[in-house]
This record gives sequence, structure tokens and C-alpha cells, in this order.
Amino acid sequence: MKRKHLASATALMAASVLALSACGEAPEESSGGSEGGEGADYLGCIVSDAGGWDDKSFNQSAAEGLEMAVEELGIEEARAESQSDADFGPNVDSMVGQGCNMTMGVGFLLEDSIQQAAEANPDMHFGLIDSTFSDADGNETELENGKPIIFNTAEASFLAGYLAAGMTETGTVATFGGIQIPSVTIFMDGFADGVDEYNSDNDEEVELLGWDKESQEGSFSGDFDNQSQGQALTEQFMSQDADIIMPVAGPVGLGAASAAQGEEGTKIIWVDSDGYESTDYGDIILTSVMKEISNAVKDTIAEDSNGNFSAEPYVGTLENEGVGLAPYHDFEGDVPEELDSKIQELREQIISGEVTVESPSSP
Repeated sequence: MKRKHLASATALMAASVLALSACGEAPEESSGGSEGGEGADYLGCIVSDAGGWDDKSFNQSAAEGLEMAVEELGIEEARAESQSDADFGPNVDSMVGQGCNMTMGVGFLLEDSIQQAAEANPDMHFGLIDSTFSDADGNETELENGKPIIFNTAEASFLAGYLAAGMTETGTVATFGGIQIPSVTIFMDGFADGVDEYNSDNDEEVELLGWDKESQEGSFSGDFDNQSQGQALTEQFMSQDADIIMPVAGPVGLGAASAAQGEEGTKIIWVDSDGYESTDYGDIILTSVMKEISNAVKDTIAEDSNGNFSAEPYVGTLENEGVGLAPYHDFEGDVPEELDSKIQELREQIISGEVTVESPSSP
């Protein structure tokens, strides 16, 4: 029997990526991985969100994708790191001025700057991670020279919510976001539905703090930079007995992990990348809801450099392995076999369509 899970979301995750300072310094440019190779005349460029390239999350994953393209294709690269929203437009313009063949913006917040540049430069190609393009009325629209790279993270977050509900020892779990935008709340919607599914399957009453799916109201740090806000929110959740917390807030999540590390038994679920590998908090990370951003960036640049640009959106799903759960790593022996088997069963049911995970923010 087909089951529908409404993850009423408002958020496709916020973005971030690499190296220009707000004071007008010229963007970094580095030579390609192989001199005179097939991609030697191709310039791939990327502009970060304010989180920066070393955010252990979203921007860093995108930067790694560009690095893979440089190494494997022998292309040239240029990067611009945004310090604030005010840098988005100038940074994108600087990429255009350098003659980039492909300019990517990392995250929902780069939409306006990337779209304006794409419309003004129809002979250049652009990519936008975690958002589609919009018309003047806010409706989704297509650009012939712009490619959205988006992820149905509600599917993988559903599994994470089920896992969290099955692993909590206090009966309370929590999530919070950075900014209330679609690329963020889509995670929180899926997580909420996963908790609800576990409660339904097991006649339990695990409580979720930080997000009400129906009202679309919850806890947000207000940005993707202030780690102290992540620490404060996590301490508040722990004071209400939450022992598993999923921050959807880029580097702000590092503040959450710092707070959790000081409370015995508290675990974190990371997002975007495998936090066990990308952060210093692997010993408290139960799993991670991953977006394969780096592969999507590399593949998009490869297609473009080979003359096969397509404006058709890339959508990462469980089926195409564009999203997924990371291994349990240090907690491998702690997750009951029955719970893990159920999560794997749900994964296959989502892929087959037997279980449908939905959100207003789903691609």
C-alpha cells in the first residue's frame, strides 16, 4: 500500500563556496591539472555563499567538485569567496569578466546574482546549486544557459529521522536550520516525517523539537556563520532532554557539535557531507544526510567542457545516489540490526515509489 509523507517544507539548502575577500581583492585563479590537456582552454568558475570554502559542509563540497574537474579534465579554474550577501553580485560579475565558460553559484541565496548574469550573458553558461530560477512573480522558470543542481534531501532526511527516533534514549530528538529557505526546511520536513513514521510503526511517542511541519515554524540560527547560535540552540534542546540533534545550518552546525560533545550520550546528525570525514566531531556523529554536490559539480562541468551543456535540472535522489545516508561509523555496532534493516527497507520502498516522501520544496 502506497504511503504519502508530507514534509511541508520551505527550504532548499543554503549555499557556500571559495576564495575572494569582501574588500575587492581579485578572485583566485589557478592553472589546470594538466598543461595543454583537452580542458586547457576551458575556465570553470565558482562563487561561494558567505559560509566560505572551509565550512565542512556545502561550500566545501562544491569546491571539491571543481577541484575534481581540474584534476580529471585539465581545465582552468577561478573561485570567489563571499564574505556577505553584498559580495554575491560583484563576485559573479568578476567571474563573467574573466570569461568563465561556466560560472556556478553555491546555494539558494546566489539565485538572483546568477540569474541576472545568465540573462545578461546568453553566450556563457551558468550553474546554480540548491535552487531553480524564478520569474518576476516568483514562479519557477527555465534559462537556456542556466542549469539548476538540486537535491531531494527530504528522502534521505526521512531515513535519518527514522534512525534518530529509533536510537534516542530520552524519547526526544531535535533539528534546527540556519535560515528558513527551501533548501534548509526540506531537510527538516523529511526528518519530521521519519520520526512520525517510526512512531506510527512502533506505537511510540518520540518528540521532535525545533520544527513543526504543519505550521512550518521552528528554530533557526538566522545565518550560516554564527557558531555560537548553533551552540546556544543545541544547549536549549539538550535542556529539554533531546539527545540526537540535526543542525541544517552549514558551519553553524559546528557550534551544535561543540555543545553536544560536552554532554555525554548526545549525538549529532550532520548534513551535506559525511561529517565523520569532514569535521573533528566524528565520535558523536551518528550519521549524515549527504548531498553528492561534488560529483554533481564535476559532472556538470565535464558535460559543458565536452560541448554537451544541458539546461535540464539535475535532481539528486536516493535512486540516482545523489542523496543518501552516510555510514554509522563509530556507531555501527550500536544500531540494532532490526532498525538498520527497516531503514534499508524504507530506502528501497522510497526508490520503488511504494513510500513517497513529499515536501513543498521537493524538486
